[in-house]
Amino acid sequence: MSGPVAGRPRPPLLPGLLLGVGLGGFIDGIVLHQILQWHHMLTATDRYPSSTIAGLEANTLADGLFHLATWVFVFVGMWLAIGAWQQGRMAPPWRVHIGLLLIGWGGFNLVEGLIDHHLLRVHHVRDDVSSPLPWDLGFLALGAVLVLGGWSLVRSGDRRPSAERTGVAVAPNG
Repeated sequence: MSGPVAGRPRPPLLPGLLLGVGLGGFIDGIVLHQILQWHHMLTATDRYPSSTIAGLEANTLADGLFHLATWVFVFVGMWLAIGAWQQGRMAPPWRVHIGLLLIGWGGFNLVEGLIDHHLLRVHHVRDDVSSPLPWDLGFLALGAVLVLGGWSLVRSGDRRPSAERTGVAVAPNG
């Protein structure tokens, strides 16, 4: 979306993306770390096994710092949204907002999956299975599906003419 529509500034997009990153991180931490207990932040490292008290304490601290970081994303997203509303900017249409949330969540999965699961190897989606790679690849695939689905929603919820969306100039009829 670029430029004002009907005299109004365009709706903010960054808040929805940041909220998606934070909420996606919360889903990961709450569901995978706490409820299912498939992994913690450092469980793939030999230094912090979750089978020892010291390892579990280190993993719990790392999980807490991870949750704090996701909370910061949610806080900043809300702060930016409220600031935009106070400036008279409208919220994006629901389809666009949900799409932005999905893009943020999927982006979280892709970045976190690539860095933590593949580059740093500090944990996997499932540290409790003999072959974690399929789970890690599935996590990345889910991230890609979320990004593509979100992008589709954003595009379908943007009601401006296609020429305005793409930046192609169209001669006025007349």
